[in-house]
Amino acid sequence: MQQVQIAGISWYKRENFDRLRAMFKDGHKLHDTYDEWLAAAESGRKELEKRGVRVICVDVDPNEFPAWCASQGLELNAAARNRFASERAYQFVMGEMGENVP
Repeated sequence: MQQVQIAGISWYKRENFDRLRAMFKDGHKLHDTYDEWLAAAESGRKELEKRGVRVICVDVDPNEFPAWCASQGLELNAAARNRFASERAYQFVMGEMGENVP
């Protein structure tokens, strides 16, 4: 059986970027503008795909993400964003494959 490597990456909508950046504890480490962030994110996504990784871009919603972090006891930071994206990507892929997959 061939194994497929999957990566969930945090993705932001233009209209939410500034709001998210302000709420993240490490928001100052993100790019200053959405366009700068998007260029870097697209570059990273393409690099992963070149290596054969299936990339799933997971929208980080400014209403949903803080509630999810609170329910998990996490701060709003990169570690939480990575975990959120990984969990959502896993849920997406499992939904694609059906419930009978171990």
